[in-house]
Amino acid sequence: MKNKILPFIIIFIFGIIFVIFYKGLEDSKIYTPDINAKKEIPDFNTKEFFSGENMKSSNIFDLDKIYLLNIWSSWCVPCRQEHSFLMKLNSDNKVNIIGMNYKDNFKNAESFLKELGNPYKKIFIDLDGTLSIQWGAYGVPESFLIYNNEIIKKYIGPLNQELVDEINLLIK
Repeated sequence: MKNKILPFIIIFIFGIIFVIFYKGLEDSKIYTPDINAKKEIPDFNTKEFFSGENMKSSNIFDLDKIYLLNIWSSWCVPCRQEHSFLMKLNSDNKVNIIGMNYKDNFKNAESFLKELGNPYKKIFIDLDGTLSIQWGAYGVPESFLIYNNEIIKKYIGPLNQELVDEINLLIK
């Protein structure tokens, strides 16, 4: 009799374990950032990429102009993939593209721009990553669409043609 009940008990235990794991898959606790929340740009001081001069955020972003802040690095493979889309956005002259060079070696970043072109009106430096954290960035690349010193849209990951089309619609 014990030999006949044992398989049912094992099947019952595995069934309970299966149900627990299955329910766990449905209840996602993964954090998803809010990419559409409007918020003011952070106030910060940094250095300009080429000249090394000190810059204040209040001197970078003018009112009534649309900006795309792009956080990039020369060691970032997706940054290289999105670069042609930034060059296209720059050639359209509808948006001012500002670069934030993230935790990068100056010579490598300079070579990156010489090789692929420079789509940025201004570039500032974030050597230790604290500026990116102030902006709410999770990594590179990330981009922020800015109007009147307010972030109106955040793009996590590399830009692609679909996102460039969306940016063009938003800036019209």
